[in-house]
Amino acid sequence: MSLFRKKSLHEMLAISHLTEKGGLKRTLGAGNLIALGIGAIIGAGLFVRTAAAAGQAAGPGVTMSFVIAAIGCAFAGLCYAEFAAMIPIAGSAYAYSYVTMGEIVAWIIGWALVMEYALGAATVSIAWSEYLNKLLDGAIPYEWCHSPFESFTDSLGVFHQGYINAPALVILLLLTLLLIRGTQESAMVNMIIVFVKVAIVILFIVLGWQYIKPENHTPYLIPEGTTPVVDSAGKVIADYTGWNKHGWGGVLGGAAIVFFAFIGFDAVSTAAQEAKNPKRDMPIGILGSLVVCTILYILFGHVLTGVANWKEFVDPEKGREASVAYAISTYMTNYSWLATAVTVAILAGFSSVILVMLMGQSRIFYTMSNDGLIPKSFGELHPKYNTPYKANWILFVFVGLFSAFVPGHVAGDLTSFGTLFAFVLVSAGVWILRVKSPDIERPFKTPLAPIVSVLGAAICTLMIFGLDAQTLTVAFAWMGVGIIIYFAYGRKRSTLHKKS
Repeated sequence: MSLFRKKSLHEMLAISHLTEKGGLKRTLGAGNLIALGIGAIIGAGLFVRTAAAAGQAAGPGVTMSFVIAAIGCAFAGLCYAEFAAMIPIAGSAYAYSYVTMGEIVAWIIGWALVMEYALGAATVSIAWSEYLNKLLDGAIPYEWCHSPFESFTDSLGVFHQGYINAPALVILLLLTLLLIRGTQESAMVNMIIVFVKVAIVILFIVLGWQYIKPENHTPYLIPEGTTPVVDSAGKVIADYTGWNKHGWGGVLGGAAIVFFAFIGFDAVSTAAQEAKNPKRDMPIGILGSLVVCTILYILFGHVLTGVANWKEFVDPEKGREASVAYAISTYMTNYSWLATAVTVAILAGFSSVILVMLMGQSRIFYTMSNDGLIPKSFGELHPKYNTPYKANWILFVFVGLFSAFVPGHVAGDLTSFGTLFAFVLVSAGVWILRVKSPDIERPFKTPLAPIVSVLGAAICTLMIFGLDAQTLTVAFAWMGVGIIIYFAYGRKRSTLHKKS
């Protein structure tokens, strides 16, 4: 039995025409889709990963890291737009790979997408917990808002060891209940949050511009030979000896870190089966949200590293965990009220990111379940709300375990790997389908093919190798586990296997 058996494109298109009688409801317009993309994009990546990339690899050059990441995203986004308009179903990159490259590749990408969406939700829920504690002025004990793998010694010499990240579990539960209630309700809540979140980002850029110190942008890149940074206990918390930790290599390393900030426009494609007019609205949602957020990101990174020196973002006790609030309260003293407003807005923004990530993953599980590759329970719809409620509950348990017991930076880097891997295959898939099925109707065409496809795959592959060795090791181990599960369960239960 061939591992590369492909799903019929005509069969996929037939699925896309399912209405409320047997499938997901079509309730989302172009505005909802753009808001969905922005809701997923602007979150932990901007407010947390910007400071992490600056302090760990790129310095003020994090703005160039955003440019590099955005270019890779733009190429991949054009490819996603072609697929989403042509095959408007819920499976996103998984479904596209099933048509173009076969079942084993589809399974691999579906398994990788768990790292993107499920671990993405875990990472953002951890960031949500950090900002909640910042808003409450540290009222939540360190032990109850950090994983068991995290610890630190405070200025008084007291050692703190994390137990569980309880606030992250609370927000995951609340948003899971909202998703089960319905897609349209979730989209309305997301729309409101996005408006507030974007307004606060623009406000920080406008007000913070006057506090930029040119010396904070000099040197623009971290110099080779920069001394490693240690905490009060003598533990190294930032080492700049690696090729991707200084200079232009650091900019590329920073791009791999902040790439997490661009996750979101591809999440729009998971809602294709719930779009009212997917042929027109999917490209608008995907590319529109990407353009808006890229502009805001570059301006935001420039202001943040200009207001506060990048070295301050290395220390978790100072700026890394709540970098924006730290920069405002420390240097923008005339706008101390803005620190609280930003923290509240960020908490709301993180909520929208988690919402879209959980929604995207549940829709991918829904499609994989219908294909027989995972148990049927993942695809069961709620009898009243027509949402994949069992998939939502399973996700809550899985994501909750990560958010409660795994450090945020670990889950975040794994999320970047899953996203980049998906982008590589989608970029390649567009060209493959152009060659094999040139006559298929394409409501939106990726321009300059195959140049865009090749560049998209190449840049994203380069950013994968910009990730640290530990992340790559864990990621490939995760993919190995996925292959085992496919051969042990999915291969013989596949609907294509039953038809053969």
